[in-house]
Amino acid sequence: MLSSYYTVKRPARHTIVIQKSRFIAAVTRAENEQDAQSFINEIKKENHGANHNCSAYMIGEQDHIQKANDDGEPSGTAGVPMLEVLKKRSLKDTVVVVTRYFGGIKLGAGGLIRAYGSAVTEGLNAAGIVRCDLMEMMKVTIDYTWLGKIENELRTAAYEIKNIDYLGKVEMTVYVPEAQKRTFTEWITNLTGGQGQIEENGTTYLERDIGTNNG
Repeated sequence: MLSSYYTVKRPARHTIVIQKSRFIAAVTRAENEQDAQSFINEIKKENHGANHNCSAYMIGEQDHIQKANDDGEPSGTAGVPMLEVLKKRSLKDTVVVVTRYFGGIKLGAGGLIRAYGSAVTEGLNAAGIVRCDLMEMMKVTIDYTWLGKIENELRTAAYEIKNIDYLGKVEMTVYVPEAQKRTFTEWITNLTGGQGQIEENGTTYLERDIGTNNG
């Protein structure tokens, strides 16, 4: 599993108008190629009267699935520029469809490349970008007498607490970077004088909002 990667925060639609043509970018996540194709077909169905529904997507940890489709635009003027924007932003598991309603003015090859690239860029900005960091969920079980101190120490140390369960004892689930598991365990053990119980509780990706720009 990757230690971190970038993807879109949420589904989004964004429209730009260039020389009277409307370019509507639809963006979402896709965990596999089937999801990507389903989304593309959904957008095509919604915009069946459009001149073009061009698409691009990148799937997989190593970007092993990369597809681009010009959907009737001159070869290389739509799908590939769209895919290049996804690559430049280092986005994974992301699919985008740009629907074009022709406004009567031809843009030429260069104009189309710029238009489709701009549509994707603005669509991604509307969706927002997140960095997904691989985390171990560490469960810390302590007596109630330790609650105030441990919770304060965790927040001061900038660890993110997933949840706190108030049972017979307090059970706190904390997101800990994979590389810090041992350090975290030793730290909690020292803080509680060995009275805290620490368990690994599975891995997950923690999403951090980085706005619209990931480099």
